[in-house]
Amino acid sequence: MIVGMVGDVMLGRGVAQEMPFRTPESFWGNMLPLLQSADLLIAGLECAITTATTPWTRTPKVFHFRAPPQAIEVLHAAGVRLVSLANNHTLDFEVQGLLDTLDYLDAAGIARAGAGRNLAEARRPAIVEAAGMRVGMVAFTDNEPGWAATANQPGTNYIPIIPDAPTLQLVAESVQAARADGAQFVILSLHWGPNMRRRPPQHFQQFAQAALDRGVDMLHGHSAHIFQGVAVRQGKPILYDTGDFLDDYAVDPVLRNDQSLLFLADVEPAGTRELRMVPVRLNYGVVNRATGQDVEEICARMQAFSAELDTTVERQEALLRVVVRD
Repeated sequence: MIVGMVGDVMLGRGVAQEMPFRTPESFWGNMLPLLQSADLLIAGLECAITTATTPWTRTPKVFHFRAPPQAIEVLHAAGVRLVSLANNHTLDFEVQGLLDTLDYLDAAGIARAGAGRNLAEARRPAIVEAAGMRVGMVAFTDNEPGWAATANQPGTNYIPIIPDAPTLQLVAESVQAARADGAQFVILSLHWGPNMRRRPPQHFQQFAQAALDRGVDMLHGHSAHIFQGVAVRQGKPILYDTGDFLDDYAVDPVLRNDQSLLFLADVEPAGTRELRMVPVRLNYGVVNRATGQDVEEICARMQAFSAELDTTVERQEALLRVVVRD
């Protein structure tokens, strides 16, 4: 089966303002057929879906992202079936914003992981069946520790990125819970680290390796707003950061947060066979397949960053490919 993964999708602010005037399909540009072709499409949802108007003010916060209920139609248009809510914008409009997000996603049949009405729900794996296979996802974030869910308090599935035994035991327990729910393939989705960091630090690499050792089949990273290199360890892919995929953000002319990729993994219960990456270009409220110089820059950067992680990325015209196992 083909699992499609994209980075952060921010449907609030300027994107939300365009929803009354555009079709849900239009936000995905000419990438729409490819997104819809995946058996399972996963995204990092970096906004609250709510009509609540009271922003989070209990701790300092600069940006508050809120999408209207119509955002569900935008997700449906691309075929998004599974989202991570473990990030630093899920509670931008207070607890009510989070609760509304959960309700809208549940009513729409979009599975989610990484936040909940209490800690047990925030830690609960999401299980989705696609192409005759059960895929599980667990999601954590190291952002906004004050938003961590507790036994009686809604919030996110917070975790410090420390490769020590107690922290990694949380990962192991989440993987075991996914397996107990019938998952044949388990994805760890991490919203980790600061913005605009090009390379994963050493302790992130150690954490990723340790997570694979504890049964994770693939790591789906996001948070930096720019993509990082990919690695293969023990025949398992690590996508350290999948960048952004849909937003209204200002563009850094050097770090180029308007350049990203769609990640397509060919997986089966025995593991991942190969990973394909399709370069994309983000404009205000729309994503399209990259062309010309954008393709050259994206491919060169991904190949160089992955080579630093001892992983060979092959280029096939405007497509990148990593053979995970023969």
